[in-house]
Amino acid sequence: MVNQREEFVRLARQPDANISELSRRYAISRKTAYKWLGREDCEDHSRRPLSSPRRTEAAVEGRVLAVRDKHPAWGARKIARVLQRDQQIDLAVSTVNSVLRRHGRISQQASQAATAWQRFEHEAPNSLWQMDFKGHFATGQQRCHPLTVLDDHSRFSVILHALGDEKRASVQPVLEGAFQRFGLPERINADNGTPWGSPAQPGGLTGLAAWLIRLGVRVSYSRPLHPQTNGKDERFHRTMKAEVLTQRDFRDLDDAHEQLQHWRNIYNFDRPHEALEMQTPASRYRSSERAMPRELPPIEYAQGDLVRKVQKNGWIFLHGQEIRLSKALIGQPVACRPLADRDGEFEVFFCHHKVDEISLKDC
Repeated sequence: MVNQREEFVRLARQPDANISELSRRYAISRKTAYKWLGREDCEDHSRRPLSSPRRTEAAVEGRVLAVRDKHPAWGARKIARVLQRDQQIDLAVSTVNSVLRRHGRISQQASQAATAWQRFEHEAPNSLWQMDFKGHFATGQQRCHPLTVLDDHSRFSVILHALGDEKRASVQPVLEGAFQRFGLPERINADNGTPWGSPAQPGGLTGLAAWLIRLGVRVSYSRPLHPQTNGKDERFHRTMKAEVLTQRDFRDLDDAHEQLQHWRNIYNFDRPHEALEMQTPASRYRSSERAMPRELPPIEYAQGDLVRKVQKNGWIFLHGQEIRLSKALIGQPVACRPLADRDGEFEVFFCHHKVDEISLKDC
């Protein structure tokens, strides 16, 4: 509850935030929203200096080391940015780096391992979300499978949820909760594995992917053996491993989820991101204007489409031919669109998503 309140307050304080819509998505009243916004314990940390501007060298070094000890995986750039932003202490990155070296907080190997990354990013929040599981790890009672969803433009962590498995029944309610809170993205990219991809099915669709498509979300898949297609989420996993997983132990799944949520807030709202010119992901993120629909609209296809209902075992019948599609679409209408100048060949669509190309000559 505390994490949800803090997240709501920080998003609500952004310029042009729609308090009414945010209140609806967080399932609170406007009265409660403004109560939260007025609470002192939800206020941003004071930007005033905590001591005299005429600081001694030892005191300044103490501030540098305090930030480093609180966040052992943060480097000089992040620490310098946080000191300037939160305590009005202006230090060159090289000065912070020298302090860390002098006090044994950074090694030569760590410096050599630091690599600058340049990646393409989408122009606006919610144009693309990247989705994946971070490799599972042990807790005191069972293994934890962290589900991660990252906004491509802002690097905002939309979802970081500790799950006990990687099944659709566990994933879909978490996605639904995120859609209700943040709205729908234009597209989600995932790998080809379960529960979002199934290479054995025509079109690679699973039940979870079909549900996303039905909501109006475009679904795309990374190329096999090319995890860099979801590069930002992969980088997020490296950061999470360095700042959380290697630093802490977890009693059980609930404890893992609580600690991951605590770090998620730090990552979104406090941790400077080098790819964002040392701004935080939350400073660049805005909730989607595409709200999660209360009821799904009927599926409609263009005039001239040959609409067929997917039958048991994922088959359709077209011009007397039996054609295999995905079992994920059983009971759903699909559209068969003739390909120009290619007699007997069709593109098959489910809503906006192209499922497959078929040829009656091969049947």
